[in-house]
Amino acid sequence: MIPTPPSGGQRVLAIAAFLAIYMQGVNISIPNAALPHMQGTLSMADDEIGWIFTAYVTASLVTLPLTRWLAGRFGRRAVLLGSLLLFSLGLVLDAQAGTCGQLILARVLQGAASGPLGPLALAILLDLTPLAHHARVGLASTACALFGISSGPPIGGWLSEYHGWPSIFHASLPLAGFVFLVMALWLPEKRAQQSPPFDFFGLAAFSLGIVGLQLLLDRGERLEWFASPEIWAEAAAAALGFSLFIIHILTARAHFLDKALFRDRNFVLSTLIAFAAGFVLLPTLALTSPMLEELFAYPVDTTGYMAVPRGVALVGMLILAGRVPARIDSRALVVGGTALVVYANWRMLGYSPAMDWWPVVLAGTLQGAGLGLLLPALGRVAFSTLDRAAHPEGAVLFNLSRLYGSTIGIAVVQIFFYGNTQAMHLALARNLTPYRAAAHGVASAPGPALALINELVTGQAATVAIIGQFKILMLVMLAAAPLTLFLRAPRPGNR
Repeated sequence: MIPTPPSGGQRVLAIAAFLAIYMQGVNISIPNAALPHMQGTLSMADDEIGWIFTAYVTASLVTLPLTRWLAGRFGRRAVLLGSLLLFSLGLVLDAQAGTCGQLILARVLQGAASGPLGPLALAILLDLTPLAHHARVGLASTACALFGISSGPPIGGWLSEYHGWPSIFHASLPLAGFVFLVMALWLPEKRAQQSPPFDFFGLAAFSLGIVGLQLLLDRGERLEWFASPEIWAEAAAAALGFSLFIIHILTARAHFLDKALFRDRNFVLSTLIAFAAGFVLLPTLALTSPMLEELFAYPVDTTGYMAVPRGVALVGMLILAGRVPARIDSRALVVGGTALVVYANWRMLGYSPAMDWWPVVLAGTLQGAGLGLLLPALGRVAFSTLDRAAHPEGAVLFNLSRLYGSTIGIAVVQIFFYGNTQAMHLALARNLTPYRAAAHGVASAPGPALALINELVTGQAATVAIIGQFKILMLVMLAAAPLTLFLRAPRPGNR
């Protein structure tokens, strides 16, 4: 028997639910600014850095669709408490990791446990809130999650600089303990009277495709792509998984993604744009911090602080966008947000070692404001013409699209970054000959001098390559921009 919360207990439950959502988001990005310390301690190669992010997000993508079934089968409270325990175990294992492999496995466990946290916390908040305020609660939960992602780099940078990188994972343990205690004491159990059906085959096929493709992209550069049997196996797994999933969607009567989702133009187009927004959201952080720390020699904590304006602009604009009157067409906000993100990424093409901190902060602030305007408006447009019966499955797919866009984006920019760095290094080094005045004496230079010259060339090549990756992010948003022209006006009843 769970005791009734004391006076104000509902407010405590609501705070704990928001903390769970924040904790899920902040642990995606908190390693970002701490990467140099982690890389040195764990002897991580440059092409392994992205795995810290993709392992967490990909694992959460697999477990997130199971949340509704798990809560109906075992009870919401039991699933939430179990997820918090596994999440805390993942935090401990993260902090104790001594090798790259151990850290990645711990991040997989942590990510898998994080998948149900957001949906269950949102369900608790909706139960505590009158129906008329549900839209406001949904917006607040989105703002909380994005604030977590945005605040991760400054928190991680400060903690790792002054307390060591394991502290970035220790910091979440008190939050997890508080949420667990509140939910264990006062959250009443709630489960379906009859165990809800679930399409395990569809989820298994979908997960096989996601994991196979992610492993292929993460491991391909290291294993020289299809010269490796492992890459062939991962490509086959991805192709098989997605093929089975598509066939299953087209032929099965019931599955965890309603067919009505794919017949609604607004939902399909908005989901594709959300994928592009996710492609920009996390990869920008994954590129900016290493660029500032390794190429421009900024301290780790300073790099984290420079991400603060981006997060403030994102969350602030998201809150303002949520207060836009219903009579204003959300499609205009989608167009405005997309344009602002594209413009911000265009400004990032002007980065150079000769600049100060201001261009980075300005571009990040503009991008954050654009995403903060785009994401809530996109959510409203996506569900504005969709049958209300399909909203639960639609919410799952919409969130999966944004998260999967981030994991694919990180993998893609990592691939092109290292390939382009090598190509630019060869192009620049080709001009270092004894017959050029600027490089006179290179051939006869001693070993330390040659190493210094090679380091300078590598830095220049990496700078050119990383700016090229910002160009990829801009092109992805440009490719998605025309989709906004085909969005329909919302149904009056679905606003």
